[in-house]
Amino acid sequence: MSHPGDATAHAQAVGAPPAAAPPLLALHNLQVVYGGAIEAVRDVSLQVQPGTIVALLGSNGAGKSTVLKAISAVLDAEDGKVEKGSILLAGRAIDGWSADRVVQQGLMQVPEGRRLFAALTVDENLTVGAHLRARAEMAQTREQVYALFPRLAERRHQVAGYLSGGEQQMVAIGRALMGRPRLLALDEPSLGLAPRMVAEIFRSIGSLPATSGLTVLLVEQNASRALAVADYAYIMENGRVVLDGTPAALRNNADVREFYLGLGAGGAARTSMRDVKHYKRRKRWLS
Repeated sequence: MSHPGDATAHAQAVGAPPAAAPPLLALHNLQVVYGGAIEAVRDVSLQVQPGTIVALLGSNGAGKSTVLKAISAVLDAEDGKVEKGSILLAGRAIDGWSADRVVQQGLMQVPEGRRLFAALTVDENLTVGAHLRARAEMAQTREQVYALFPRLAERRHQVAGYLSGGEQQMVAIGRALMGRPRLLALDEPSLGLAPRMVAEIFRSIGSLPATSGLTVLLVEQNASRALAVADYAYIMENGRVVLDGTPAALRNNADVREFYLGLGAGGAARTSMRDVKHYKRRKRWLS
């Protein structure tokens, strides 16, 4: 798939996103500027089809979180602004909408850092996420969250501030699910977590489209984990999309394998920092 303004980058992409229904979320040539001067995102275009998981990958500072903030209408808090481009949710332009209006339209974000109410219990944190829902609907959704994350059911009366980092991430995701979103945006859910907990959380994320019909936009640095659950993926560097494709196509791309999956020729793990530096100088999509 190609987008206006990304012809060079997308010439390297292999495959196409799942077609059929119109995208639930579509960004066209998005540009975001901070402080009226610093360009953080440039000409980013992407699509998220209903009932799929789309991963937005890249290293720290690539612009991934800025894209999420633009979609969720929370750029104002950091003096950010969408300078040009469009954001469509279910075909409706949401540019300039307030954050609460975006939430009411079914887009929920789980921000980096979780941001729980540390003094409240697990159950109380989940209740906060469903404050606009009827009592019966709230009870049903809470049980669905506990089915998705069984360890939270065991800790439902524990204070959230005393949970492990992984358990807090589960609460943060569960709280967003309590609002019964159409689109769930996750910002770095694996950040700072032990591998075992990351595996458990990603298994749960991967099950969401099949079990609830939910659509997921997943922002991650852990490319291997994200590609394992995604239906389609975009890779960002320096504020722009440089590659996109199906997980299978991206795993077979030599650049992605070496720079994002840490694999050298023949699939061997790369161990030399000298090799890393050399590779960074020769990445083909930056030439």
